[in-house]
Amino acid sequence: MNKLKIGVVGSGIGEQHIWAWQNLPEQFEVTAICDINEARARQLAETYAIPHVVTSLETLCRMDAVDVVDLCTPSHLHFAQSRQCLAAGKHVVCEKPPAGSLQEIDELIRLETQSGKRMMPVFQYRFGHGAQKLKFLMDEGLTGPAYLSTVETAWRRRADYYAVPWRGKWNTELGGPVVTLAIHAHDLLTYLLGPIKSVFARATTLVNSIETEDTVAASLEMNDGSLATLSITTGSAHEISRYRYCFQNLTAESNINSYRSTWEPWYFTGDSPEIDQKIQETLSRFEPLPEGYEGQFWRFHQALHNNTELPVTLAEGRVSLELITALYASAQTGRPVELPLDNHHPMYAGWQP
Repeated sequence: MNKLKIGVVGSGIGEQHIWAWQNLPEQFEVTAICDINEARARQLAETYAIPHVVTSLETLCRMDAVDVVDLCTPSHLHFAQSRQCLAAGKHVVCEKPPAGSLQEIDELIRLETQSGKRMMPVFQYRFGHGAQKLKFLMDEGLTGPAYLSTVETAWRRRADYYAVPWRGKWNTELGGPVVTLAIHAHDLLTYLLGPIKSVFARATTLVNSIETEDTVAASLEMNDGSLATLSITTGSAHEISRYRYCFQNLTAESNINSYRSTWEPWYFTGDSPEIDQKIQETLSRFEPLPEGYEGQFWRFHQALHNNTELPVTLAEGRVSLELITALYASAQTGRPVELPLDNHHPMYAGWQP
């Protein structure tokens, strides 16, 4: 397969995407940057030697010099823009959340199939070497069944963060940190342990004067019978992300770096010296691949080249939105929510109050 030509839409988080695409020069070439702020787009184009600058998605979608549209735009735009790009015959990479409801992502799944193109939600945290080592130990059958998982997203967001007009509002950010901050940590849980059976959540607004929640505590039962807890706040003076997975044979613990918690170091403690030795022997066979955005994009190219499953599929994006829907449904009703959720659920068309 020749190099894929990338058009990046949005010059905020889009700059990190550009850096990752350009770190894979044998697979990708960033050929265009699109932003309604033309001055900002031209600045990025000059910095990263991107040949084309446009200010409308419609123009970008007409360009033969673009094979893949990478959407790095505010949350509420993702569904309509993804639909537009698929209709134009482009592959789509979309930042989180991939849509604003289960109804919308089900429509994107239908449109992806109809278009013959591929759409990939961005969940780059999966590909840190620490998390990948745990996945490797699980795939090798070393962990045994899961008992308890704890997932913490304790970050700090102040008034200046919410001064960006679309943030902190239901109609534009589509939710609080459940949707935009902790979504990666929660995706890792289901990536590793599979489907969720039941969710109970409490959510409130304590830290900033915003429409959405900013503090959440949730209890989950997984389909495998194990339990999990999720905690989220934007009011932690010491910012951390932390994962702890307790299995029959070992405990896996992440580092606490807010944005690289799935990268190394991770700590694996066996339930006996014999298991510790097996862990070391097994991990000696672990073959690291690129991490973060670069790791997801590298795997994206491999999937398109080999016509295999994407590293993150829309079906997996739906799992993420199903958990978001269940968390809000439980918090708003004060009752546990059983999964899976279908098109008869009251919040199928959206979780916004």
